[in-house]
Formats: sequence, C-alpha cells, structure tokens
Amino acid sequence: MTGVTVTAESGSTTIFGHDVSDLQTNLAVADGAITGTLKYVDSGALASDWGAGNFMALKFTNVDERAASVKVGLQPSEGSGLVELLGDPDMNGVFKVTDKSTQKFVVVSKDTGGQVVRQEFDLSGLTLEDS
Repeated sequence: MTGVTVTAESGSTTIFGHDVSDLQTNLAVADGAITGTLKYVDSGALASDWGAGNFMALKFTNVDERAASVKVGLQPSEGSGLVELLGDPDMNGVFKVTDKSTQKFVVVSKDTGGQVVRQEFDLSGLTLEDS
C-alpha cells in the first residue's frame, strides 16, 4: 500500500464559505514538511465553528485503491482528532493550526488486511499571521 499525495488546496477553491486564497499564501508540501503563511481568520464559518485562528486547506490525491480507511488531521488536535477522508467527494479539508511547533499533520491509511501507512508532516516552517 502507498501513501496519499498531500498538496495545498487551490487558492480559487471555496471551502466552508471561505476562498482558500483568504486562508493561506505560498503553502507548499514537500519533503515531509508543510510551509507557507496561514492568514488569521476571525469571521465566517470557520471562526464561528472553531474560533478565530489560522487555518490550512489541503487537497488529497492518489489514494491507494486498496485503502479501507484514510484518516487525516492534526496531532495533537483541538478536539476533532483524525477524520475519515474516504467518502469525501472533494478530497480536501481545512485544519486549524494552533501550535506549529508541537502539532504535526498526519495521514493514516489502512487496507482491509490491516497494513498501515502513516505519513507525518512537520509544520514548524509555517508562518502564522496574528490578528
């Protein structure tokens, strides 16, 4: 089984009522790290549901056809834990980064035979804008 390809969501995409370009700039995923700038969001659906802060929008592709489960999210998280990606027609997500030094972005893929592929991405290279 192979890992999932993780990239920055397109800036022209609208997710949870926000244009991705209003959430982040120059976001890149490479060599086990996510870098770029997360803007401060204090209004709209994300701030209403999760509180004001910095949100990262990611796109997931090349999911192994043998995967029975693919869970994505931040560890440690602010309460949601890892969420199931399979069944999401857009194959994307938004994640609130609260501590770039201690949080990691994680993808855990599991096939029906129990084989697990874990991918972990360092966030320490992100810039988190203030209010």
